[in-house]
Amino acid sequence: MTVTDSTSPEATDATEASDAAATVARLRRTFDSGRTRPLAWRRRQLHGIERLVAERESDIAAALAQDLGRPAPYAWLGDIASTADEAAYARKHLKRWMRRRRTSLPLSMLPGRGFYQYEPLGTVLVIGPWNYPVYLTLGPLVAAVAAGNTAVVKPSEHAPATSALMARLIPEYLDPDAVAVLEGDAAVTQALLAQGLDLAFFTGGPGIGKKVMAAAAEHLTPVVLELGGKSPVIVTADADIDVAARRIAWVKLLNSGQTCIAPDYVLVEESVRDRLVAGIVATVREFRAGEPATQPIVDDRQFARIAGLLDDHGGTVALGGGTDAASHAIEPTVLVDPSPDSAVMADEIFGPILPVLTVRSVDEALRFVNDRPKPLGLYLFTGSKAVKERVLTGTSSGGVVVNHLAMHCLVPQLPFGGVGNSGMGAYHGEWGFHAFSHRKAVLDKPAKPDPSLMYPPYTDRKMALLRRFF
Repeated sequence: MTVTDSTSPEATDATEASDAAATVARLRRTFDSGRTRPLAWRRRQLHGIERLVAERESDIAAALAQDLGRPAPYAWLGDIASTADEAAYARKHLKRWMRRRRTSLPLSMLPGRGFYQYEPLGTVLVIGPWNYPVYLTLGPLVAAVAAGNTAVVKPSEHAPATSALMARLIPEYLDPDAVAVLEGDAAVTQALLAQGLDLAFFTGGPGIGKKVMAAAAEHLTPVVLELGGKSPVIVTADADIDVAARRIAWVKLLNSGQTCIAPDYVLVEESVRDRLVAGIVATVREFRAGEPATQPIVDDRQFARIAGLLDDHGGTVALGGGTDAASHAIEPTVLVDPSPDSAVMADEIFGPILPVLTVRSVDEALRFVNDRPKPLGLYLFTGSKAVKERVLTGTSSGGVVVNHLAMHCLVPQLPFGGVGNSGMGAYHGEWGFHAFSHRKAVLDKPAKPDPSLMYPPYTDRKMALLRRFF
């Protein structure tokens, strides 16, 4: 008999697979009992999420500071208030979302009654990211429990303090027989996906998203992928340049630029470029007054990747450009007219670097955007209704915000999701309820009448009548 070392990779993989199988089996038993279907149970879970972020705000802020160096005000704005609002909105509107919806029927189906109803999918998986590890983990969980599912949550291992906190708090505030947390790395995710879950919800980058989708495909597990991409900002000559500069700088600085819907680059008409760049630079200096020169990056690997983007970009550095490898931190940086073929313009930056590119017209800006993969967000600053309509109809993106950036993420009445390379599926509010539900069609027919016209033999006369009614 071969004895496997308990510290070997094989033993670790076997343990993770065993833990994943046992956890999913336990959650499936709970789901099969019917416990998660009533409105009252779902509302209790949503209220539990509200209580969790309200009562443990200081603990959450401390964990975010440890993992990401995020100040407490930004922890409240980015992770705590947004999560509480999402849960409260779902709790208040859930009864209406759960109602059956009547439909009309064609003449050929009368007499009868048609309707559809939403039912939970079963046991689902939420794979959280590290950049907003509370909001982007608990937000999908809001949708999962609102729809009546049991769920296993896999927090990001790249935010270890927050992951450990979620593992401790979620069973305390939610039904521990219906919602479980499994910590770990990608091997844990793969072990969970191997269980053939009823849906996998992933937030992260397109590269890992492809791996999640491939593993899910082995079991025909449906996926919702919230990815990212290079979200552009178009600034026209008739925009309010001062407002545009302030809002672009503010959103870019959030979480050191490590936000999936952060502005990745700016396309600005030539006549106002210098004003816009000067405004962004002045705003960054104003907002960062009294703060360290650099902003923290989550780890050494991400730091090295982002710092490398500052090499050979071919543009002019209008602000920043410095790095600190010892603390893996980077100065907020504005690059003017880098080469479109440079590394900084190739992939999502996900850091505090903002390229600003000059365009001669809105049409040139649209061509630039449309020649690249579809982004998660697209932002437009303009005073023209005609330009707004041209951009809305002439581009494809997960969402659009006019004269601001990223705020659509905080509107539960709007679907939030990507398209193409930036993801598939949407959530928030009722859209999240739909994503985690099956919309089941029901046709209810009486036993009588039961006309012989429907049954063989099909004579010429019967066929003539059938062709009239169907």
